[in-house]
Amino acid sequence: MILAASVDSALADVEGLPRVRRLVDVAWSGGATPIVVVAPDPDGAVAAALAGAPVTLAEPAPEAGGPVAQIVRGIEVATGITSEIDGALVWPARMVWVGPETITSLIEAHGIAPTAVLRPTFESEAGWPVLVPTTELERLRTQSAERMPGDLIDGLVADGGLEERVDLGDPGSIHDASVAREDLPAYVGPPEPAAGHTHEWGEGLAGHEDDPVEGPRRAPLATGSSGRGDGGDGGRSGPA
Repeated sequence: MILAASVDSALADVEGLPRVRRLVDVAWSGGATPIVVVAPDPDGAVAAALAGAPVTLAEPAPEAGGPVAQIVRGIEVATGITSEIDGALVWPARMVWVGPETITSLIEAHGIAPTAVLRPTFESEAGWPVLVPTTELERLRTQSAERMPGDLIDGLVADGGLEERVDLGDPGSIHDASVAREDLPAYVGPPEPAAGHTHEWGEGLAGHEDDPVEGPRRAPLATGSSGRGDGGDGGRSGPA
């Protein structure tokens, strides 16, 4: 799930593409499906930016619920699309430089540690997106609405969730849109595969080249929706 706290956050330009469109393309390339964007869209501009993409656009949960409500909203929309989901990538829209290799590696790591909250790291610093098992959904619901995303993940772990940090060598996992691409540290790559084998990135999509690409689909409205998201600051102060 890609979380944008405002229309401006969702549509901010990243090398000629709106943020959410860029992130959807990266998620798809990395093998993440289904893809859900949780963002306000009062005039249809976000939907227009996502036209033709394999994505579901979800209206945010009521603002009073805080960031945790937006994360829960994304998980609920995704599981409503397919009940086979057992993990969700929580991805603040401000983290625009994450590479598809990181997405694939987190999915692979989830396969061998399905109950762990997986956090990618770069130079020992935990970053985004974070892969949260759907078994943590009820524990998520108990988190305070005042907590920012990074604090929510810390809260899950403090409350008994299993955490595993995965060294993926992707500077985009810790550097957000405030850093220009040319100013990013060099990509290092994981010291070893996240799972017990290597492959071509995105090979999980093999056999689907001819599938029709339609989108964005619209998720049902959240109960009491205020039309504003509040869930994508990457764990730091400020909007997504």
